[in-house]
Amino acid sequence: MIILIRLATEKDVPEILAIYAPYVENTTITFEYDVPCRREFMQRFLDITRQFPWLVWEEDGVVLGYAYAGAPWERAAYRWCAEVSIYLHPSIHGKGIGRQLYARLEEILQKQGYRVAYALITTENEGSVRFHERLGYSYHSTFENCGYKMGRWLGVIWLQKWLNPLGEPTSFPKKWTEVV
Repeated sequence: MIILIRLATEKDVPEILAIYAPYVENTTITFEYDVPCRREFMQRFLDITRQFPWLVWEEDGVVLGYAYAGAPWERAAYRWCAEVSIYLHPSIHGKGIGRQLYARLEEILQKQGYRVAYALITTENEGSVRFHERLGYSYHSTFENCGYKMGRWLGVIWLQKWLNPLGEPTSFPKKWTEVV
């Protein structure tokens, strides 16, 4: 078996979307109601990867998981913050793959100059909260009943992990392409 953690490409978008779609359709893990069409998802991918890394887990040429970062807020003062996300095919849950994807993702974010990573997790997703806590993310806050999906109100838990010391920044974080 050939296993790779690698940077995602536009060619991976259909497989990435296939992993994401069941989370949209069958869970409250994401607050999206409708699965994005391929064109919309491709644009999302292109927008994110202008600045942030997007990684995939590939086994024998098949993408089975992915992790990426994005901007949690738009204003310039927030540019040292990143929001991380991960989605895995059910067949690879519990095998340490998420830990490996995040380790590589966080390494790139550190090199880019990001100071803090945030994980936003639906309050029902206790497994994800435990996963992030094992990786060093700590509780920051809870936004109670801020989203409605699948017939119920849901909260969002914010966790954070410091990637670099605060210090006085000399520049905004670099693009991932400058450090990989």
